[in-house]
This record gives sequence, C-alpha cells and structure tokens, in this order.
Amino acid sequence: MNDVHAPSPEPEADPSASEDRSDAIEAYAETLEAVRDEVSRIFIGPDETVDALLVALLSRGHLLLEGVPGVAKTTLVRTFARTIDASFRRIQFTPDLLPSDITGNYIPNLQTNEFVLRKGPIFSNVVLGDEINRAPAKTQSALLEAMQERQVTIEGETHPLEEPFLVLATQNPIEQEGVYTLPEAQLDRFLLKIDVGYPTADQELEVLKTHQTEPEPARQVLSAEDIASLRVLADSIHISEELQRYVVRLVRFTRRHNNTEIGASPRAALALVRAAKARALIYGRDFVLPDDIRALASRALAHRILLEPEAELGGAAAETVVEQALEQVSYSD
Repeated sequence: MNDVHAPSPEPEADPSASEDRSDAIEAYAETLEAVRDEVSRIFIGPDETVDALLVALLSRGHLLLEGVPGVAKTTLVRTFARTIDASFRRIQFTPDLLPSDITGNYIPNLQTNEFVLRKGPIFSNVVLGDEINRAPAKTQSALLEAMQERQVTIEGETHPLEEPFLVLATQNPIEQEGVYTLPEAQLDRFLLKIDVGYPTADQELEVLKTHQTEPEPARQVLSAEDIASLRVLADSIHISEELQRYVVRLVRFTRRHNNTEIGASPRAALALVRAAKARALIYGRDFVLPDDIRALASRALAHRILLEPEAELGGAAAETVVEQALEQVSYSD
C-alpha cells in the first residue's frame, strides 16, 4: 500500500501533536487491518472498495454502491457491518415502501390510551438501504434528514439517532427496469459513490472456491468506542494548505467544464478533504498526500456533478469530467 507522489508534508505548529497522533495511528493499525482481513475473507474484490467503507465510517459519511445484481454489494455491506459491535438493520426498498416504513410511526397503546413511538429500521447504527433506487423519491427522501442531521422527525417530534450512524446503500444502474433516478439532494448526502463491477477472472475463480459452502461469519473487530476515537483521530490528520488549494482548483474545474450544468459544490470539496484525511489514517499516516485526494476524487465528486442534457445524451460522463480535472490541474499553483 505504498503511495507515490509523496512530498514531505509542511510542518505543523505543534510537533508534539503530530507525535501523539502518530502513536495513536500505530496503536490502531492492527485493528484496521483486522477489519480489512475479515471483510476480504468473504468479499472477493478490490481492496479499494473495502477501504472506501472504512473511509465513510471514519469520516462520518455515508456510502452508495452501484452495480448490477449479483456482484455481492449486499454481501459486502453485511460483512462490513458484522465487524462492528453495533446494531444493524436492512431496508429492502420497493415501489410500495412508505416513508413511515423507514422512520417509524406512532401507534395507540390500548392499555394507556396514549400513542407510543414504534421506531423504524433507521434507528440503527448501520443501515443497509438495499436497492435504494427502486423506491420513489418521496420514500427516498425519508433518509435525508437522518443522513444529514443524524435525527428523525416524526409527526413534529425530533428524535436523535445514536452514534455511530452509517447508511450504506446499494442501487442498480439506471438502465435496469423498475428503478428511479436518485434526486440530486439525496446523492449529495453520500460521501462517496462506488461502482462495483464484475470481478476479474482470478477473483471469480476465488469466489467459486470460497463460497461453495457458507463461509464463517466475520467477527466483530471495532467497538463504538474505537469508532469514536478513530473519528477524532481522522479529524486531526494534517492536510497542508497547498493540498486544500488543490482540492479547490479541482472542484472549480468541474464547474467551468463545458459538459457540466452544475459542478461540484463546496460541500463536495469538504467531503473530499474529509475522505482524504480518513484514507491517510487507514494507510498509517498522520498527513494527507496528493494521492489520497486523487484516489478519492472521482468517488467523492462525480455523483455530485450534473451534466448538460446534450452532453449526457452524447454519452458524456461525470467521471470523465473528474478525470480531466485530475489530468489538467496541478498540485501546486
């Protein structure tokens, strides 16, 4: 997992803070590697996909996985959730799913003649939204407040959600039958969007060898206390002003591109910085490298870019806009 393009990070004002951070990163290195190992034992796919799950968890974000049916999206999420000592619920999105099926509702208690809250599956630490784009926009929007504010409002009463809170959603490509396009506001709530493709020939052979019988479930590795500590640690990872300026230039490139109607927003830039800091932590560093930003740029920005209708009809893709930004924008001014 060696990164290239590794200039020395600019020094911090307090060297002791960096030393303490390095010690904490080293202390958690074995734990993070154990999560990777447990997930990779069951999910046969790119290591970067497993790392993206950790990035979302440590940077308080949510993750959207897109791929055709049968490429183990749900298996990946279930396995990752098992490595966390936290509650887990799965929501199967269907065209007839109602918002209250997600958030819950008040029901009468015949013994006390009062209404009591029956909590929906959103009141869990890790929520799998399976095939999220098979439900209409009104139902999808039931997740918006929970994902952004970490709270749910039911009949005018607000209920906070317990931390850690993480939504891992899967969706089928828009070309599939019976799916709806996710609204821009919904897409913007996902820190990263990952495309899960078909495995390589070697990986598919490994799937056949591994999954002829049910594999042993993944073991719990991370506690809620571990996650809280790792999130604080991720927040403290150093990113130089030079690299922050690099992120600004990348997102501004997407806004000026001829094919874009709406480019990446300041929220997208912040998401990329948060994700890059979490990736640095996962890779055992207390500072961000350009490669952290480049590795996550497409996953953090592309789903937030709205193309011009003519460009989209012509086969243009938001990922291409980000690729061109990475090719044409330099690290330094």
